[in-house]
This record gives sequence, C-alpha cells and structure tokens, in this order.
Amino acid sequence: MNYQDWTNVINEREQQLEMSRAFPALMRKVYVWMTMALVITGVTAYSVANSPALLNAIYGNRILFWVLAIAELGIVFYTSARIEKLSLTTATMLFILFSVINGATMAYIFLAYTATSITKTFLITAGTFAAMAVIGSTTKKDLTKMGGILFMALIGLIIAGIVNIFTKSTMFDLIISGIGVLIFTGLTAWDAQKIKQWLSMAPDAGEQTQKIALMGALSLYLDFINMFIYLLRFFGSSRD
Repeated sequence: MNYQDWTNVINEREQQLEMSRAFPALMRKVYVWMTMALVITGVTAYSVANSPALLNAIYGNRILFWVLAIAELGIVFYTSARIEKLSLTTATMLFILFSVINGATMAYIFLAYTATSITKTFLITAGTFAAMAVIGSTTKKDLTKMGGILFMALIGLIIAGIVNIFTKSTMFDLIISGIGVLIFTGLTAWDAQKIKQWLSMAPDAGEQTQKIALMGALSLYLDFINMFIYLLRFFGSSRD
C-alpha cells in the first residue's frame, strides 16, 4: 500500500469515527428540540385558555384566528424551503415561533375537554408515539413506500376534513379521526427511520447537519400534535 492509499484509509476511518460520535448527539437533539416545542405549545395553550383577553382576541376575531392559522402554514413551508440558506439560530427561532402560534390556536382544547381526559390522551399519544419511533428507528424494513402511501392518504384526509366542515357529520368526523390516527401513527415510524438514515450519514455535527436534525424534530412534532388531536376526539371528555 502506497502513502496515498494509506492516507485515504486513515482519512476514511477518521470520518467514520467522527460520524459515529456525531450520530448519537444529533439524534438526542432531534428529540430534545421536539420535546421543547411540545412544552412551549402546551404552556402557551394553557396560558391562552386561562386569559379571557387572549381568548377573546383570538377566538372572538375570526380574522386574527385565520391569520395565525395561515402564519403557521407559512412558517412550516418557508422553513422547509429555505432551511439550507437559513442560519441555525433563525431556523430555531422560527420553530419556537411556530410552537407558540400553534399553542395559541390549540387553546380551545382546555375549554372543550376536561383536564383529566386531556392528560389521559396525552399519555396515550406519548406511548404510541414512543413505540412507533422505536419501531421506525430499529426496523430493518425499508418504509419508503409506506411513506409515499401515507402522504397520499394525508392529502385525502385533508380534503375529507374540508368537506366535513360543510357537511358537519359526526359519524364522518369519527371516521376521519380514526384514519388520521392511523396515518400519523405510520408517519411517526416513517419519519423516525428517515431521520435516522439522514443523520447516520452526517460527516459531523456542524450547523448544516444540525439544521437537518431540527427539521426532523419539526416533522416528529407535527406527527405528535396531529396524533394527539385525533385521539382526543375519541378519548376526550367534553366539559358540557
């Protein structure tokens, strides 16, 4: 083996060692960021629910509510499209802002459901999410095809939800909720596997790679929130 070949081998081994060191730290960041966002959302939702002034401002003004809802979508699409050009600090701040706005628009759950049923549903969601995340991270089966099917099903779910706004069918709403739970349960496993694959190939824990981890955290956060909302329709006990 000549000097150049030997150097290449050394460099390759050093890169593999760096990757093996970076991967656990990056995976921890994904779940720390996701947990942070869930806490922010929960605290915001509870605070708004206990503030008559904020409740009236958000839910008493349809224009403001829809502005916030559109802002949520805008932040997700903008961050996803511009993540390579955004700094890690800016991307993190956008994630936090999204968590706050989402919490404000979710405050209604503390008015519509009992605290006990909300807690119970959260624990059920957390257990289901954890199980699917572990399955997605450890399974040897490639879930790529499943992800494509679930994404198409998600589009159908959104359309069905829009239709039900006008039909206001209770039975149809339950069917949509059941399908929603299945979709986001599957997406949790798919996202967990996808994130693991992306980060396992990361050469280091630099800013670009951390931004990938942040987007992974956002994906899992959305999976958790949506799963929770759909499960709440089954397990939530109305205050009325």
